[in-house]
Amino acid sequence: MKLYPLNTGNFKLDGGAMFGVVPKSLWTRTNPADDNNMCDWSMRSLLIEDGDRLILIDTGIGDKQSEKFFSHYYLSDHNSLEPNLKKLGFGLDDITDVFLTHLHFDHCGGAIKWNKDRTGFEPVFKNATYWSTENHWQWATEPNPREKASFLKENIMPLQESGQLKFIDREGDYTKNVFNNFDVFFVDGHTESMMIPHIHYKDKTLVFMADLLPSVGHIPLPYVMGYDTRPLQTLKEKDYFLKKAEQEDFILFLEHDSVNQLATLKNTEKGIRLDQTFDFNEIF
Repeated sequence: MKLYPLNTGNFKLDGGAMFGVVPKSLWTRTNPADDNNMCDWSMRSLLIEDGDRLILIDTGIGDKQSEKFFSHYYLSDHNSLEPNLKKLGFGLDDITDVFLTHLHFDHCGGAIKWNKDRTGFEPVFKNATYWSTENHWQWATEPNPREKASFLKENIMPLQESGQLKFIDREGDYTKNVFNNFDVFFVDGHTESMMIPHIHYKDKTLVFMADLLPSVGHIPLPYVMGYDTRPLQTLKEKDYFLKKAEQEDFILFLEHDSVNQLATLKNTEKGIRLDQTFDFNEIF
């Protein structure tokens, strides 16, 4: 097995929305904002090469939306997924599995593209199986008014229409062995049945944090995004996960942290806090 971090681009989101009830004077210590209150965020994917399987976790925002849509997010290094795959010697058609932690546009938009004559949409990875969960699929295709702007039909429905969509069974909060050395922890605070992959690699457990923990600035327990649909549930899930991650020496893969790729945790008198940050190549 080999692992490769992939950058699909950076974007900006409102700092207040990203940190919820936490005052700006506190969250700007780790995530400085510009004059419009916007902070920089990454859209980092993870590629897993395991025998005949090439598994891509999340796909970034893609390139099929309108200029007006993209202008809201101040994109940079946009749509760099394909060239970064090529640098590793892979093409889009080599991907066998696309694992979507959830179906918000910044996590799944890169899974679907315009067809050649721009009359409709088709999967970017034509040979891949796309993985979601039945609970989350129903949540995304029948969206609540609060999340509707994050669940875009053009990102979601072509997955099913292509016949390439499959669902991972949810067995309580954990499903073991989804793939080889690949388990899934389910959480419901950010959105229904978001999947948090645990990859067992080189005697370590690497956890792809998705939106349970977007950045090192979100490690303190009350630092919960305003985007979360059930913030009190997120608090419970974070509390459980952070304690387990610290006790079992998990390495956290940060999808949205624009500076730090990986992080570890330590227990302090103030609770679980950041221990160290690393670039991927420093550990793996």
